[in-house]
Amino acid sequence: MCRHLGWLGRDVTVSSLVLDPPYGLRTQSYAPRRQKHGLLNADGWGVGFFDGDEIRRWRSAAPLWGDVSFTSVAPALRSHCVLAAVRSATVGMPIEVSATAPFTDGRWLLSHNGIVDRRIMPVTSSAESICDSAILADLIFARGLDALGDVIAELGTADPHARLNILAGNGSRLLATTWGDTLSVLRREDGVVVASEPYDDDPDWEDVPDCHLVEVTADGVTLTALGGKR
Repeated sequence: MCRHLGWLGRDVTVSSLVLDPPYGLRTQSYAPRRQKHGLLNADGWGVGFFDGDEIRRWRSAAPLWGDVSFTSVAPALRSHCVLAAVRSATVGMPIEVSATAPFTDGRWLLSHNGIVDRRIMPVTSSAESICDSAILADLIFARGLDALGDVIAELGTADPHARLNILAGNGSRLLATTWGDTLSVLRREDGVVVASEPYDDDPDWEDVPDCHLVEVTADGVTLTALGGKR
């Protein structure tokens, strides 16, 4: 399980999204307010962002709350598209940098909040780790992000215990799914935030219903109900 956040809009600092809000990901790493499974997200963290057309990532297998280096640099990192996550590892999964979101195929950044049976997914050498989230990311990359809703519905039907909240960004789009956990959207004047839970008490946060696909583009935010059975 994890908490994740995505941004699409004008250039903002990574710090303004991850560290500065009163209930941002740093706070969610030790005191999440809406997390349904697990109490802490201390098994790593990661931030990915677009620098022009290039993807940059900074990941760690240590808790976010103790990373002084990231705290000092995050105010200087700016991007129009950011994806960040803090991790609570599933029991039995490795705690290592390669198992920490965001994952990438060179075009997309992707995070998974949840759990899924690895036995229902093909395992290939291109997966960044043997953990369920990395294998799931590899499958989604292989199928293509335009098929994200279909992949989630298929896996959710095959594994009734799966929780499949996905967040992905490619610099011009954010895609997210709700399948078993919380997700909220904040539409600001300078862009859109999609997050596992609100990072502040702004009344404009909107909760996304379960079993939905969210798409954010320059044209706005759309929600589509997912098929499959939960």
